[in-house]
Amino acid sequence: MIPTLTAFAASPDRGQGLARDTRVRWALEEVGQPYEVRLLSFAAMKEPAHKALHPFGQIPTYEDGDLALFETGSIVLHIAERHAGLLPADAHGRARAITWMFAALNTVEPPILERAGAVLMERDKPWHVERMPMLDERIRVRLADLSRSLGDKAWLDGAFSVGDIMMVHTLLRLRPSSRLLDEHPNLLAYLARAEARPAYQRAFAAQLAVFTANNGS
Repeated sequence: MIPTLTAFAASPDRGQGLARDTRVRWALEEVGQPYEVRLLSFAAMKEPAHKALHPFGQIPTYEDGDLALFETGSIVLHIAERHAGLLPADAHGRARAITWMFAALNTVEPPILERAGAVLMERDKPWHVERMPMLDERIRVRLADLSRSLGDKAWLDGAFSVGDIMMVHTLLRLRPSSRLLDEHPNLLAYLARAEARPAYQRAFAAQLAVFTANNGS
């Protein structure tokens, strides 16, 4: 059976590959698993039918037979556990790859999302200018630690894994409104290696095609 994802019919990122369904698309492309996509409007995401799949009315969801999942970390881990290629064969390596997934979602992503929210929704607030340096500094601390850990390695821990999918996609969210990544050449090189992967390029192209189709260009 071919799994089905839900995704934005009109993504707020305007085809930049930042919506969270990209993570799931990327994982499926890496393991060679075909999939289908059901596009949703913002209104449909809040309807009972979708909230039966995702209690918080967000995307993506993943349906495979009688299994329905939400939350990208859970979905990507499920894919990696069912298919070879995204988790090391040895138990310790597997545990470390999963740890990097949690690090991306729980340690690196929160300050990045807080900054993105401030840029998007607080520009007109009187505290915006004073608050931004604090938000940037929180991210700088995370990036400095990540840069030291990565060093000159190609990937976070041995071969490319689910940890890299989640970390790379988290870091890419800095690009539209920040040059903080420029302070760490090894992180820029890390992102470039990931974006050069054919599976990432296919996932990115698939999401971009949705934006292009909906905007008539």
